[in-house]
Amino acid sequence: MLKVGVVGLGWMGRVHLRNYTEMNVEVVGVVDVDPKAREEVAAQFGVNTYATLEELLENDLDAISVCVPTSLHHETGLKIIEKKINLIIEKPLATTSIEGEELVKKAADMGVTLMVGHVERFNPAVQRVKELMGDAEDVISIQIERVGPYPPRIQDVGVIKDLGSHDIDLIRFLTGSEFKSVYAVSSTSIGKHEDSALITAEMENGVLANITTNWVTPYKGRKINVACESKYIQANLITQEVKEYSAFSTYDKSYSVREWPLMFREPVKEELNQFLDALRNNTTPPITGEDGLEVLKTFDRIFDCASPED
Repeated sequence: MLKVGVVGLGWMGRVHLRNYTEMNVEVVGVVDVDPKAREEVAAQFGVNTYATLEELLENDLDAISVCVPTSLHHETGLKIIEKKINLIIEKPLATTSIEGEELVKKAADMGVTLMVGHVERFNPAVQRVKELMGDAEDVISIQIERVGPYPPRIQDVGVIKDLGSHDIDLIRFLTGSEFKSVYAVSSTSIGKHEDSALITAEMENGVLANITTNWVTPYKGRKINVACESKYIQANLITQEVKEYSAFSTYDKSYSVREWPLMFREPVKEELNQFLDALRNNTTPPITGEDGLEVLKTFDRIFDCASPED
């Protein structure tokens, strides 16, 4: 039985913890600087809690989930890797590509498995979209909308690194291609970081992509639209509903619609299961540190042209 821990008991950290307690693993302990958070999870899950990472690392561990704020990913990740403990770091991998490169290199040097938690890849709706796209030879464009209200809990990064990181990774995953060119504009209206952004890209294989993301919409929206020569695919990532439209017929001015029913699954549980399976089988995790690093490098290109101050 694998021995696991969780660092950071915010919303996502508690999701990781809850899922671990429902899986065939031993939760050795969890870490948070907030004593109230530690008290709450100790009462709810009956786990050992620690105020510092150093205390947790004194235990025998096979894997750790890193769910601290993005600004702490680099420091926390390096300490865990130094102890030769495998880890999954919640997206994005780090604050900067320089930090990400150091984490990836250190993990490779120490023989440690590093996975990045781009959880939307494990959404059944995303997986169905990927299946329907096939080999992507006739894909024309992908449009993704990821919007919602301002989250007071996130203070260290803006909407591009928080919400946009999901979709930068998804576009690479769905197209099976790298970014050839990427452009963006952004604005800041509420917090100290950008809270609205429009990102447009062309992939190496010719697919066009567009991401609309913001923290100024009063409702939560997560949608993907894929235009192909032979079909049109529409997915709602919240309800996990997928529709496939046939090509429009100019002859009789019609098209058909097929709904693809899905068995609702919790993406985080699937993500953690695949992470643990990679450890048990000594195989490459589905989302590597290098995958996470590519997202950070794309951030660099985006922020070169997305300047709210201009």
